[in-house]
Amino acid sequence: MKILVVEDQQRLGQFLKQGLSECAYTVCWVGTCEDARDALAETNYDVIILDLSLPDGDGLHLLSEWRRAGFNESVLILSARDAVEDRIKGLDLGADDYLPKPFSFDELLAHVRSLLRRQSAVKQTVITHRCVRMDLLSHTVKLKDQNVDLTSREFALLEIFMQNAGRTLTRSYISERIWPGLTDNNLLDVYMSRLRTKLESNPTEPLFKTLRGIGYQLV
Repeated sequence: MKILVVEDQQRLGQFLKQGLSECAYTVCWVGTCEDARDALAETNYDVIILDLSLPDGDGLHLLSEWRRAGFNESVLILSARDAVEDRIKGLDLGADDYLPKPFSFDELLAHVRSLLRRQSAVKQTVITHRCVRMDLLSHTVKLKDQNVDLTSREFALLEIFMQNAGRTLTRSYISERIWPGLTDNNLLDVYMSRLRTKLESNPTEPLFKTLRGIGYQLV
């Protein structure tokens, strides 16, 4: 599950990114309206956590803009504006939920899970490819009906491939989504080796194809 965090406060943004990542979500954290527009234009997200007071604009204007453009991602407003009229305005403009600051991280997780459950009736939450079955809600993976134990990073990496089966994914595309800002190119190779060890039970029938100098493909 992918979450976009739009929060300009450095400490809070880092806290949310780390906490949600440790709960096995794939997190993209940005601090401006412009970067949020770019992030959403580049890929889809399951939940957007949106602050309202951003350095280059109002989060409510950004939300209204997204809804007019047809983006239907679930949006959780996370804001110090806690007056009843502020909450009503946010919900009327298209927000799916509203959580005032300060907040408990456990409560935030509960709100995120609630939004994901609402989506489950209309959105694919189980992905299958060949003999691999991935459940995005329970965070489980099965290979030929046998459970596969994956770390949160391995799960996030596999999800990218399962969502893009057959497509060539560049090294930079993958790395930016799993380790944003990290420049260690060898880390991806390490994790790909781990996935292959856990999922490629038959060496003559590989799941992953390496395209040297380019990236990888789930075949």
